[in-house]
Amino acid sequence: MKIQFDSSQTYQNDAVAAFTGLFEGQPLNQGDFTVTINANNQSISNNLSLFAVELGAIGNNLALHPDEIYKNLVAIQERNAIEPSSRPEFDKNGLNFSVEMETGTGKTYVYLRSIFELSQQYGFKKFVIVVPSVAIREGTLKNLAITSEHFKSLYNNIEFEYFVYDSKKASRLRQFASKNILQIMVINIDAFRKDFSDSEDSKKSNVIFKESDTLSGRKPIEFVQATQPFVIIDEPQSVDNTPRAQEAIKSLNPACILRFSATHKNPYNLVYKLDPIKAYELRLVKQIVVASVQGQNAQNAAYIKLLEVDNKKSIRAKLRIQVQGNGEIKEKDIWVKQNDDLYIKSNERFMYKDGFQVLEISAEPDNSYIDFNFGRIMLGQEQGGIKEDIASVQIERTIRKHLDKELQLKDKGIKVLSLFFIDKVANYRVYDQEGKTQKGKFAEQFEAHYNKLIALPQYQGLGLHPVEALHNGYFSADKKGVLKDTNGSTQADDDTYSLIMREKEKLLSLDTPLKFIFSHSALREGWDNPNVFQICTLNETQSITKKRQEIGRGLRLPVNKDGVRVFDDAINKLTIIANETYDAFATSLQKEYEEDCGVTFGKVPVHAFKNLVTMVGGEEKALDNEQAQQVFAELVNNGILDKNGKITEKFKPTQQGFTLGLSADFTQQESAVIEILKSYELSRHVRRDEEPKKMKLNKQVFLDPDFEILWERIKHKTTYNVSYKTADLIDACAHAIRVMPKVEAVKVAYREDSVSVEAKGVTTTNIRNQDVTITYTGSLPDLLAYLQKQTELTRRTLVKIIKSSGRVAEFAVNPQRFMDEVAALIKKELHKLMINGIEYEKLTVGETYYRMGLFEDDDLKEYFEQCIRVQKSIFETISYDSEVERQFAEALDKREDIKLFVKLPSWFKIETPIGSYNPDWAIVKHQDHEKVYFVRETKGSTFKARGGRVGESEKIYCGRKHFEALKVDFEVVSTANAI
Repeated sequence: MKIQFDSSQTYQNDAVAAFTGLFEGQPLNQGDFTVTINANNQSISNNLSLFAVELGAIGNNLALHPDEIYKNLVAIQERNAIEPSSRPEFDKNGLNFSVEMETGTGKTYVYLRSIFELSQQYGFKKFVIVVPSVAIREGTLKNLAITSEHFKSLYNNIEFEYFVYDSKKASRLRQFASKNILQIMVINIDAFRKDFSDSEDSKKSNVIFKESDTLSGRKPIEFVQATQPFVIIDEPQSVDNTPRAQEAIKSLNPACILRFSATHKNPYNLVYKLDPIKAYELRLVKQIVVASVQGQNAQNAAYIKLLEVDNKKSIRAKLRIQVQGNGEIKEKDIWVKQNDDLYIKSNERFMYKDGFQVLEISAEPDNSYIDFNFGRIMLGQEQGGIKEDIASVQIERTIRKHLDKELQLKDKGIKVLSLFFIDKVANYRVYDQEGKTQKGKFAEQFEAHYNKLIALPQYQGLGLHPVEALHNGYFSADKKGVLKDTNGSTQADDDTYSLIMREKEKLLSLDTPLKFIFSHSALREGWDNPNVFQICTLNETQSITKKRQEIGRGLRLPVNKDGVRVFDDAINKLTIIANETYDAFATSLQKEYEEDCGVTFGKVPVHAFKNLVTMVGGEEKALDNEQAQQVFAELVNNGILDKNGKITEKFKPTQQGFTLGLSADFTQQESAVIEILKSYELSRHVRRDEEPKKMKLNKQVFLDPDFEILWERIKHKTTYNVSYKTADLIDACAHAIRVMPKVEAVKVAYREDSVSVEAKGVTTTNIRNQDVTITYTGSLPDLLAYLQKQTELTRRTLVKIIKSSGRVAEFAVNPQRFMDEVAALIKKELHKLMINGIEYEKLTVGETYYRMGLFEDDDLKEYFEQCIRVQKSIFETISYDSEVERQFAEALDKREDIKLFVKLPSWFKIETPIGSYNPDWAIVKHQDHEKVYFVRETKGSTFKARGGRVGESEKIYCGRKHFEALKVDFEVVSTANAI
């Protein structure tokens, strides 16, 4: 099975465009240092090219002036509703740019695609991806392998090579430097963090900084430096988080640094932000459901947990025990030293009477423990209570949730996986005296629970494989193959990470019986699979694993047997089986979101309202800074928010007659503002595990003849064709080019550097700086060939457009800028004409309509999130996506003239040139003593964060043309009063 990649994901394309847009206006080049720009008989070039030629290197030539890059940066930040960087900030940060993307949304895909875009658009060919760990390195390699064909198909079968830097094969860097094709090197920060070239400890340097006979006495790092690579940092908060690591990044001599993370500590020049709230609102990740397993009244055994060992003054240990109080038992943390007796410490609690004297306390690092008469307890371990019982219940609940999910997805071709995190390998695998592996307690409990559950009537037909084939563990091993506990960053972990990543597609195959994965908690970053629907954490010791790291292993949207992503809200839920309460889990997770992402649930920032868009003259227009401030101020004045933006108890959107009380300037946006406020509520993203609600079919409405008539009218599928007059295209494009801003001349930063090769590597000393604004006088590129490739129009049409625009003279001033601007305008005008000229016709062959019986397939389907009960629809409840939809459904259900209505399901799709369109409502109404049948789209003001609203108006236009072909009445309304 191969995972399929969708190149049309709007949010990913926006992130890629944020990076590529930084270099708009970059002078034409072929990606090497020999390219010069000649003006007034001056030769302006990078002096490092001399060194590059000496090494036979072909590198990147970023010649765009910082002023131009800063101008592009601010434009991109404003477009993406990000506070613009000030010029002093930009100068301080240098050419460091950041993208923030929530875990599970395709961060790696975005930075890989950015590489190909930068290569195609500007000729940059040398890229270095720096990663913090073996796990992320293996994940990056896996992504390069599985996207290779995808990117070749997108970029005209582009020739490229990728490899992992290996200190034993450092000579590979010569090829990296000298080959004139796209080169991608993946390197771990630890491979070049140590540089002691200019000290007596030079032998301790990484190999990359040592002279090599195989490289003619050169240091491997010099070949990287000579190319001035674009450096991409994956998880920078873990890469250049120390002064030595920051120096290591500088040692690569990067032309530019692009940073990708979900949790930036320093988001230098942020150009795109997809935080957890936006990711969830776009339905790009699974919803998190927390199933809590908690013990109560566990007081029938002596409970002890070793919390801490201290040897600062004298050796002592901190324990948690149960203490006898006035008529009740309470847990209490106490300090003990050698010879202390827990019977006395517990106020003579009977359970501690015999065998609980402290014999010895060890404060040895990584081997801290306390010995009692009955035995030893290691740091973090506990005895007594019902910890073991809780773990057993967690395993049972995880299996039950897994089997329920398999029932839900039966016949849908979606593999279900469950992940167990443990912190001791011995709990899953143990060795007998002969060294043979045996089942640990968790493995035995798993098999016992599974065999019991699979025998229940509701799960008949799911147990197709023996239980032994259903579960396995991924753990590191020593040279003899013995599994062992590790911290996830040792050499022993390498093979484990490789195995996990290599078997990613195998695990997704329905033919592979393995469904339940046990993994060491230290490997959390190395295991990632889109079809993990359940995560169970079985930690005996106090877990330091962050909640976001735990859930991150299963946040990605699942794929079906064909490798295609599944966008079904009822399916896309990640259940966490936790040994803590929902409130404790949610509180910890919320705190991590606030610390890591700057996202505070329940607190709405002013810039959130900049995402509001409304239709003005048929086009989407976003609120500006001043308007966003005004909306925020009105919400504060009306008591909906406090002065810090925190949502108050007055916000009750489901209450009858609720209103925000916005002024007339913003009443059109009220529903969208409500949606924004709701998106900042934690319960929208993380909810308690409850008995699933079902989409129960209302047979009375479903079997009503009027519904059958309605469906007969709207059920048909269509195909479309596009037509437009070439003369209209020429006129529209010529006009757009005629009024575009003036194309300015290239502005180049000229500098002279004295280059020297020292023990530490290549060093440069700046001796002259000069900003030069010039008119390009080199050989001009083939303008028509470039535009033809970008637009797919004929050369004859393009000639007429350029001539009619009257702007061709500016081509010679700045060829690349002119070509990019013109290509973008032509594509925009062509797109408009294509949409306006679209025509639909009813399909007559193949699968020509949607079956009414598909509704019965949805019977008993789980709700996703928000729903209301109704009487006049074919389901007893309606799941709604927005406040506009909720109000609309409630109003229709109360109106006497409405016979019945249905919210059209997600599988009811109309194909358009810009993606599929799912209309909202089909309605039967009594009007003038007869029944009318029609379709309505509900649209108030929308906010951009809600999935793919860009181009929504164009999709609606296509929907209108589709229904015209079927002779079905279709309109867009904002309230039920409009019908």
